[in-house]
Amino acid sequence: MFYLVNDDRPDRDTRRCATCAFPGSPRTARICHKCGAALTPRRYLMSARWEVDRFEAFQTFAARRLDHPGLAKPVDWVRLDDQLLSVVPYGGEGLMVDEAAPLSNQRILHIAQRVVGALAFLAQNGILTGPVKRSNILLSPDGSIRLYDLDIDSVQADPLTPAALAPVLREVALLMRRYCHVRALPLVDFLDLAVSGDFPSPRDMGRAIETRFDAYAALAFPPTMGAMTDVGLARQLNEDSWGWTALDRKAELYVVADGMGGHDGGEVASALAVETMCRIARDRSDLLSKGLDAIEGTLNEAFQAANNTIKADADRKGNDMGTTLVALLLHNSRQAFVANVGDSRAYLFRDRTLHQISVDHSFVQKLVEKGRITKEEARNHPQSNVLLRTVGTERDVEIDLFRVDVQPGDRILLCTDGLWGEVQDADMASILSTYSDPRIAARELVRASHQGGGKDNVTLVIVAIR
Repeated sequence: MFYLVNDDRPDRDTRRCATCAFPGSPRTARICHKCGAALTPRRYLMSARWEVDRFEAFQTFAARRLDHPGLAKPVDWVRLDDQLLSVVPYGGEGLMVDEAAPLSNQRILHIAQRVVGALAFLAQNGILTGPVKRSNILLSPDGSIRLYDLDIDSVQADPLTPAALAPVLREVALLMRRYCHVRALPLVDFLDLAVSGDFPSPRDMGRAIETRFDAYAALAFPPTMGAMTDVGLARQLNEDSWGWTALDRKAELYVVADGMGGHDGGEVASALAVETMCRIARDRSDLLSKGLDAIEGTLNEAFQAANNTIKADADRKGNDMGTTLVALLLHNSRQAFVANVGDSRAYLFRDRTLHQISVDHSFVQKLVEKGRITKEEARNHPQSNVLLRTVGTERDVEIDLFRVDVQPGDRILLCTDGLWGEVQDADMASILSTYSDPRIAARELVRASHQGGGKDNVTLVIVAIR
């Protein structure tokens, strides 16, 4: 959890000076009565953590007060029962968790360079971190990048071995890969090398980025897509996933999933569904040139592979994880093939109007079809979360397939119920009408879901047709 706080204490008659730490200046004073420094309120970014078994390592790390331009150094920390709070000065930075994909190649490489450099410094000082997440990357208004509020696994006196950092570097590469444009294939291939372990140390990965920086950074792409996932305002775990991949020169696949089953359940199921669909569709991309039926067959095969992979994993673990799944296979930028299971949806936005393509596999949808309730009543029905069909709960799931002829100016929106359940279709259409850049529209739709209540995770992908 993260909070913006300040050092203005209206419950006290005096103020503490941030420059010399003198605590006795009156609240009404504008300058410190000891050193003369200005007593303006200062803002801080405060984090709260509850993993008690990690507290000691984090406090040991913070107490060393290591200085590096790629680290946001805690200036204070305190333990309150089973909660550890730490604060860093705040200068208007944003968290990468609030960034919509894709980013430019140059920005991705810049972030990767700074993150890997900071990890190399930590490794040299014996600090082993957990995986770097989007919430650990601070993006400053001036373009600088720092690691913030890292999970600290261990602290030792001697430098770490390269092998100790391999899992962390792999996660960095996976994180950066998610922000690549669907057509940024050379950069994707490079990051896949890092995922495979071709660069065994931060120094090796940093040098590899440096040698490729100019060539990859020079590649730019039009703003034809945007994607974002957010935990919402009421959940602690984000069980949604999304992904995209180029299948060949003319076809692209976009996928959104909403998992069920909690940590190591829904979170795993949705990620596994997206990963499997993208991999199988790429492996079968040679079939895309054999006609529309073959394209639908490829999409169906990828869906079945995702479903059966999740089912097998669930059986092996003895749990009942599953996920909704909606996918778009865009061919020649003129033919859209949509497939879905569950209540994650696909919409067509055309002429400022939003049209739902997919049909929910839910109990309330059946009530709507039978005329027992209206669409408006379905949104707030007490059984609106009851699904009749999901991915991973049974083998060989039945999917729905739709063909849509698209035209320049259209946009296709894939989303979980965390969006459409909180934001009316007319309001989604208004946002899409206002913001032509899919990345900006994605951020605004997530904000709208928060304003609507933010009761669930929200994930969406927007594809603009050119």
